[in-house]
Amino acid sequence: MKASWEKTETNRGVLTVEVDEKQLGGALDKAFKKVVKNVNVPGFRKGKVPRPIFENRFGVESLYQDAMDILLPEAYSSAVKETSIEPVDQPEIDIDQLEKGKPFIFKATVTVKPEVTLGEYKGLEIEEKDFSVNTEDVDAELKKMQERQGELIAVEDGKVEEGDRVIMDFEGFIDGEPFEGGKAEQYTLEVGSGQFIPGFEDQLIGSEPGSEKDITVTFPEDYHAEELAGKEAVFKVKVHEIKRMRLPELDDEFAQDVSEFDTLEELKSDIENKLKEQKKNEEESYKRNQLVEKAAANAEIELPEVMVEHEVDHMVRHFEQQLQMQGINLEQYSQFTGQDVDAIRGQFKEDAEKKVRANLTLETIAKAENVEVSDEEVQEELKKLAEQMNREVAEIQRLMEAQGGLEQVKDEVKIRKTIDLLVSNSKNAA
Repeated sequence: MKASWEKTETNRGVLTVEVDEKQLGGALDKAFKKVVKNVNVPGFRKGKVPRPIFENRFGVESLYQDAMDILLPEAYSSAVKETSIEPVDQPEIDIDQLEKGKPFIFKATVTVKPEVTLGEYKGLEIEEKDFSVNTEDVDAELKKMQERQGELIAVEDGKVEEGDRVIMDFEGFIDGEPFEGGKAEQYTLEVGSGQFIPGFEDQLIGSEPGSEKDITVTFPEDYHAEELAGKEAVFKVKVHEIKRMRLPELDDEFAQDVSEFDTLEELKSDIENKLKEQKKNEEESYKRNQLVEKAAANAEIELPEVMVEHEVDHMVRHFEQQLQMQGINLEQYSQFTGQDVDAIRGQFKEDAEKKVRANLTLETIAKAENVEVSDEEVQEELKKLAEQMNREVAEIQRLMEAQGGLEQVKDEVKIRKTIDLLVSNSKNAA
């Protein structure tokens, strides 16, 4: 096999691959054995048609597609290794020559990992930021604990207030006609959450249990459903029930209920200590992120759009998983917020670009600084993973090896060591 690489654009080029006729012949033999099993020719049992008769009747060209399916993956993979390119997307394949008795030649148009020209990455300065813990921080954390212990109580004689949970039926109409997705029964909405179209939740305030009212809103001009965008809608709403959070008193009894402490002061002291430890970790993360961002900003990289889109895909999948944990899917979220999938993806675009740029920069710094990861360091990382998952190290290693994940673990350790290098060489280093 022969392979050559010719760059045609900054991050794209053409990989020309020539597979000799002997390999093509072998692939055609395999293709024939596969195809002939399902061929019926009068005078022969199914699957027993001789090769010459098959080719005379159907033509050798009928085997080409299967032969390509056999040859292409291995030939492309070998050519990538031979030319030392790093593709970041699926190739666009064009067949130049496919004839029996001649070499098989194809061209693959490939987007490759971009070249990175490093700028300054040592001696960088971290912008100061306050990570101290004050009384307001402790009170805010105590408030969260209080809310977690709160109880939703049905409001029998009262009106909807901001923060209440309202159980209701609603149906939306435009020009007197109901529209798809505008109806629900026994729906629970937290008033003030911003979950519905602007203006809807505000108009619920003051409603009583059992009351019915019309709520008039206008869909945003950029609403994801074009047939609704910018239109005025009337929602007929029936309020079934109002639930309001009742919070416990913040006293020693509360402290005893939610912790191992006897007094509220002891609980506050514990909260303060934990917040300090949390802030310390946040400060460390802040410093590391600052240095990575600065090093990436100083580097010259022309990002392939496909790399950014792949990262957006990953972020959207992660976001979907988070939504599912809250009991909703992406489609429902899209309806609630008035954003289509493209708009949601657009929200991740900037962060995706930053992440891809940062990863490429760190990868290049690691090469420039000869950052290596030992087998012992990989084992230590596996040990940490095993502890987190409450599994045996050997079991985690077997799983990683089976899924090809050991190299990923090694890469993660290398990236971490590279960031350590940036920290130790920063102006703020102790």
